[in-house]
Amino acid sequence: MARTARETKEKLVKDFQSVISDTEELMKSVSNESGGKAQAVRDNIEQNLKLAKEYLEDFEDIVIDKSKTAARVTDEYVHENAWQTIGLAVGIGILIGYLISNRDD
Repeated sequence: MARTARETKEKLVKDFQSVISDTEELMKSVSNESGGKAQAVRDNIEQNLKLAKEYLEDFEDIVIDKSKTAARVTDEYVHENAWQTIGLAVGIGILIGYLISNRDD
């Protein structure tokens, strides 16, 4: 079941919100009791942290994969269109140089 980066990000945000909510509940319950309810909340927080960490790792993997793909495509384009790329870089350099020299006047 492949998730998109957006779905993974939204799920991660929901998990972190759940962790925050559980932490607030834990703090309230610890001040009132130290028995079974506090342990149940702690267990719930631990479970949510584990899930959030897994989603964060999945999200990181997706970002890395997309970055590698973009780098590969860019590299292929530059190799296939070397002269156009050089021309574009020279043109941009000339334009920047012209703009900088006009600022000094």
